[in-house]
Amino acid sequence: MKSMQKGFTLIELMIVVAIIAILAAIAIPQYQAYVIRSQVTRVMGEAGDQKVVVEDCLNNGTTGTITPAGGGAGGNTSACVETATSSALMTGTEVPAIVINTSGTASITSTFGGSANTVISGNNLIWTRSASGGWTCSTTVSAKYAPTSCPNG
Repeated sequence: MKSMQKGFTLIELMIVVAIIAILAAIAIPQYQAYVIRSQVTRVMGEAGDQKVVVEDCLNNGTTGTITPAGGGAGGNTSACVETATSSALMTGTEVPAIVINTSGTASITSTFGGSANTVISGNNLIWTRSASGGWTCSTTVSAKYAPTSCPNG
């Protein structure tokens, strides 16, 4: 009587390991790009929340540099609504930096840092308000990581 052996040959195991290695080589960079894009989108949303502060300050006649905690320029801290952001993806003392001009234009600038991916660290995401009240978004991150609604440049 012949005895039957059960199991896999070394060649079969090596083929499976090779297939897994090829899939990992494709999946890991795609996942990292996904994480970077999600970080940019998160900062875009959190900085965009500060548009409420800008509009409220403009309605109350406050201009200048506004702190994220809602304080106004020139000691006028009660003129703006208090809105804060606590993103670990942004860096700087004024996170994000909000500047309101007397002409009605404004900018909200967020600098990537902190726990942001090193590929985008040091880049900016900027919301800009025109005198007519329209908002546009732009970023300095690579175009492949920038959301469609916030293009590079």
